[in-house]
Amino acid sequence: KSTAVNLLAGTIQPNLGDWTVDSREWAEVLESFPRGELRDYLGMVAEEGVTVAVKPQYIDKLPKIFDGEVHELLERVDDRGELAEHASMLAIDHVLDRKLGALSGGELQRVALCATLLKEADVYFFDEPSSYLDIHERMRVVRIIQGLAERGKRILVVEHDLAILDVLCDLLHVVYGERAAYGIFTPPRSTRTAINAYLDGFLPEENIRIRDKPIQFLRGRTRGEEVGLPILKWGGIEKTLGDFRLKTGEGEVKSAEVVGVVGPNATGKTTMVRVIAGEIEPDEGWCTMDAKVSYKPQHVSADFDGTVQDWLDTELGNKWRTGEFHTQVIRTLQVDKMLELQAKKLSGGELQAVSIAICLGKEADLYLLDEPSAHLDANARMEAAKAIRRTMESNEKAAMVIDHDIYFIDIVSDSLLVFEGEGGSNGEAMGPLSLRKGMNRFLSSVDVTFRRDHDSHRPRINKPGSVKDRSQKAEGEYFYAE
Repeated sequence: KSTAVNLLAGTIQPNLGDWTVDSREWAEVLESFPRGELRDYLGMVAEEGVTVAVKPQYIDKLPKIFDGEVHELLERVDDRGELAEHASMLAIDHVLDRKLGALSGGELQRVALCATLLKEADVYFFDEPSSYLDIHERMRVVRIIQGLAERGKRILVVEHDLAILDVLCDLLHVVYGERAAYGIFTPPRSTRTAINAYLDGFLPEENIRIRDKPIQFLRGRTRGEEVGLPILKWGGIEKTLGDFRLKTGEGEVKSAEVVGVVGPNATGKTTMVRVIAGEIEPDEGWCTMDAKVSYKPQHVSADFDGTVQDWLDTELGNKWRTGEFHTQVIRTLQVDKMLELQAKKLSGGELQAVSIAICLGKEADLYLLDEPSAHLDANARMEAAKAIRRTMESNEKAAMVIDHDIYFIDIVSDSLLVFEGEGGSNGEAMGPLSLRKGMNRFLSSVDVTFRRDHDSHRPRINKPGSVKDRSQKAEGEYFYAE
């Protein structure tokens, strides 16, 4: 997908499938295409007759490329004199005087988006614009990109958050193939049709199955239904870290239950999980737990010398090699295809998959997973959600899962712990609540409503201001969990 972006942006040239050369002459490339829109566009790229702006995939490389302050970078690319307006829209006013290397992932993503939007271009490419952003920030980016389209600009977006793609795009290409071997783009089709086919795992026009089983969105269990006894209880927790203060009410997690954890960035989700994991002590309140804990932190790293196979052996012994765990987790997350890779050379997505597998493979009663969908592609996210859910159901264990991907949370959760507050200043945890109540509370603050797709039953964001959007808001039904 990123290779296609680089080709269309003119950063690299096609080699027409000849792997022995980096590129072919443009004249030869253009001659290989039939007359039509793509050939005309590539002709303009070849003659530098089209201007492009690209938001790159790997934003963590930006501080290595530019060592200055944020405002210096943005002033360089501010073709229309709209820096102040865009900085305000993307809520980065407070970081303009900071160095790029001092920014969080979410701040760096918003700066990269701002730099792209400030350029005057004919075509805009956004490669994974939602990474590190919470749902509030993702919806803000959707509105900004849609505003760009309304000005007559052409836009191509690579994204793994299917709910965001659904509301943002008019047409969609599905890309299928073999990881690191080949990729095939389908012709464009309507967004709804493309996402439903992708989730179903079958592309009817191509007559190709891209997944053994469809991804299913089933109704979450009602809280208290089919779950066991409480293994974790808490009440009145308060924790101050610097200028930030976290408060909670009373809550509990039961065996065989998956509690999704949602809320804006920097409102205390990770702090709460760290208190439960025993990494930090609360200032006030109580937390009782008759359970062993397995914890996958937000930021994963591979401090291990050796292969993935060696790493799994060290952490899990022989458990990962056979049986239900191998089928439900190792193969589902495709960790079995990474065994010979060096742990320290894994990509972000590969490292995330291995970290999830190690977390789920530990003997524990409560599993805490902080942003497990980060760096995973759309398919891997759905498979990871299924792996977490199956592990809890089959072993009658409990999990708390923090994430910003609504599809992921919808598949994995029985109930929701909802965080509210002002990012970086204060946060308060509500619940756990039923999936429906929790989503209604959470989404009302985002001012977004969801409906269910009548074929796939997946959540779909309603167009802001549409009849469906207005009627659901009037009823207080922001999320149809049924």
